[in-house]
Order: sequence, then C-alpha cells, then structure tokens
Amino acid sequence: MTQHSIAHIRITPIAFRDPPLLNAAGIHEPWALRSIIELETESGLVGINESYGDQPMLAAMAKAAPSLQGLSPWALNEMEARVTALLAPDTSNAASEFQGTHISLAPGTHVSKTVAKVISAFEVAMMDLQGQLANAPVVDLLGGAARDSVPYSAYLFFKYAEHIDRPYAPDAWGEALTSEQIVGQARRMTDAYGFKSIKLKAGALLPELEADAVLALAKAFPGAPLRIDPNGNWRVATSLSVVEKLRGVLEYYEDPAPGLDGMASVAQACEVPLATNMVVTDLKEFRRNAEMGCPVKIVLSDHHYWGGLRATQRLALMCETFGLGLSMHSNSHLGVSLMAMTHLAASVPHLSYACDTHYPWQDDEVVQGGRLRFEAGSMRVPRSPGLGVQLDREALSRLHDNYLNTTIRHRDDLAQMRKYDPDFSGQQPRF
Repeated sequence: MTQHSIAHIRITPIAFRDPPLLNAAGIHEPWALRSIIELETESGLVGINESYGDQPMLAAMAKAAPSLQGLSPWALNEMEARVTALLAPDTSNAASEFQGTHISLAPGTHVSKTVAKVISAFEVAMMDLQGQLANAPVVDLLGGAARDSVPYSAYLFFKYAEHIDRPYAPDAWGEALTSEQIVGQARRMTDAYGFKSIKLKAGALLPELEADAVLALAKAFPGAPLRIDPNGNWRVATSLSVVEKLRGVLEYYEDPAPGLDGMASVAQACEVPLATNMVVTDLKEFRRNAEMGCPVKIVLSDHHYWGGLRATQRLALMCETFGLGLSMHSNSHLGVSLMAMTHLAASVPHLSYACDTHYPWQDDEVVQGGRLRFEAGSMRVPRSPGLGVQLDREALSRLHDNYLNTTIRHRDDLAQMRKYDPDFSGQQPRF
C-alpha cells in the first residue's frame, strides 16, 4: 500500500427539501435522497462524489466499498472488476421487490443498473482524487475541454403550492397548474439562471392542457428551443395528436409513448426527433434501437446509471457513429453531481443539446461556498484540481440529520400522490 492508496471509504446518506412536482408517476415527496461518497487516501487526500441515496443503493455500495481499500486512485479497471464480481451475481431481492410497486420513470432505480451505478459512484470519486494528484481538473483527465462552459435548460414542472404533509414552509415557486402559471415559472427561472432552452415535464395533467402550456411558452419565448416529456404516459395515438398540435414548436419530443416499440410507432408518423432517457439506457437497448433503424434519435445520457464518466464518453462515440444526438438527463441533485455532469459534458465534443438539470428546484447545498452559479444559462467548467468543489462539513452533517429524521428510504411518487388522491392508479400509459 502506497501513500496514495485508498484507505478509507465513507458513504453518507443525505436528504434535502424537494418541491411537490407532478409527473407521470405521481408527485415528488418532501425529501429527496442522495449519498455523498468520500474516498480518503493514506496521505489524507479525499475524493468525493454524489449518487443515489435509496436503501438498495446504499446497501450495494456498502457491500462493494471494502474492495476499494488498498487500490490506487488510478486503478479504475480493477475497481470495476471488483465491484462487478461482488454485485453482479446477486443484483438482488430488495431492489427488485421495491421496483415492483413503482412506475419506472427513472432507469436509475432498476436493479439491472446496480453494478453500473456503484461503479459510477466510485469512479467519479477516484477521478476527483486523480485530479488532485495530477493538479488537473477532471475534464482534462477525460481528454480536455471541448467547451469552456456547458449549457443547461430550464426544467419546468406542473406543481402544487405545498406538500400535503406540510413538513416545512411552502417553496417560493408557488402553484403551477395552468399555462399562465407555467409561463410565469419559466420567466422566473430564465431570468434567474439565463437558460435559453426550456423543457416541460408532462404526463401529469390532461395532454391537451399540457400541449397548451407549450404553445403558451412558444408565444412567450419566441425562438426558444422547447421540449416536452410525458415519461411514456401517452398512448401512441395521444402522442401523435399532441405532436401535431405542436407542429413547428418542438426541438425534440422526449419519451411520449412507453417502450421502444411504442416510440418506434410514434417515430413512423412523426417528423420531430424522439429523445429518451427511458428506453435506451444501456448498450443492449442501444443495440436494439440501432437494429430497429434508430427510431430514437437523441440519447439523454446519465453517468450515474450508465456506468460513469468514461462509459458515457463511449456512449457519446457510439451516438456519433450512428448519427444520434446526445444530451443529459437529470434527477434531483446537488452541486457535486452538477460538477461531475459539467466536466463530462465539457469533454464530449458531440454534445448536441443543452443538458437537463433539476438544480433550480433545490435550495440547499453540500459544497463549500453554497449554491453554484450559472452564467447565461451555462455552468463554467472549473479549472481547479479534480471536480473543483469540496464538501461543507457542517452542511453535510445537517443534510445527514435530515436523512435520519425522515422515514423515506426510497423514492415513491405513487404513494405520495395517493395522499392527495387515494384512487390514483399510476397506470401507464394513462392518456
């Protein structure tokens, strides 16, 4: 073991406030769960990362963590081999059992992604260490920056004014259930962050009302790239009806119908390129999309479940080879994940569209200096070593206390929605 070998692995679950945002599965719970990973070397350097915080993921990371002890931060292939050997044989019952009662909006919750998620969780922290040792930013370890800053999009949601549980004061965004309120939400977000592209999460209200909101956005923000994402909650006929109503308005059409077969049916009669973070989520699904003639034209990657930064770079090369566009999916996250996303996106020349981010919906932070700042809708790529952010120990302790004081241990938008509407089925596609 050398002075820079990994000696200690710390995984800290955290929880932070999450607004009552509506989606196809139901509604966000009051607390979003994440984990903070720290890898400390014999010499005292600490590499960090942020990942999922649900109980199955915490258990998987805890099982794999001891295998990292003694590894060099540069030994990424060996780390992958060890994690795969430990987790692949039994990617297992707790995760698959919990998955059975949930609508699968987020591929990152699926048991088939366990190995890739844990590899990603450790890889980013190891690359943060590598950057500190080499006195270089992570983007340089990935081949260098193709751009100095990374564009992100405004991510709009229909939402209630406050959680039914009222665990804390209502958020400052207020209610958004009408086209006028969505336009107001967009103005506030674009004014505050400078975003140029706008995405609306759909699949929650009647499709015609959600389409009306996009038309209102097109009128209020002429020329702005617009997207709509119903998370596969529309039948093929509904998907085609909506895209006809939005003819000439959309930049791309994200996951309108469920499954790759459903998307292919939409693509046959739709001129707008289809994007996904739901039906092309690993290389097996990528191959099937290619074999079907690529009905999905844009892959929304996510290094958290694609297997890390380097795996996502390989995905980018495949997208370029097959003539597909590439951008990034987002979930509720804080600044460590945002920095990892930014380093990765900066390193990919083929990045085709502004990336998604939930960051404006969170009001807390776990990094030193507090909330990260966007400039004209983009995040500047740090030039300091590693990820370019460090943990705020007081904030980490406070967010860990939030985790200890909530009973939430995995995300369940369906159960949360049934507190508002006991008859809510969560059936997909619903419209």
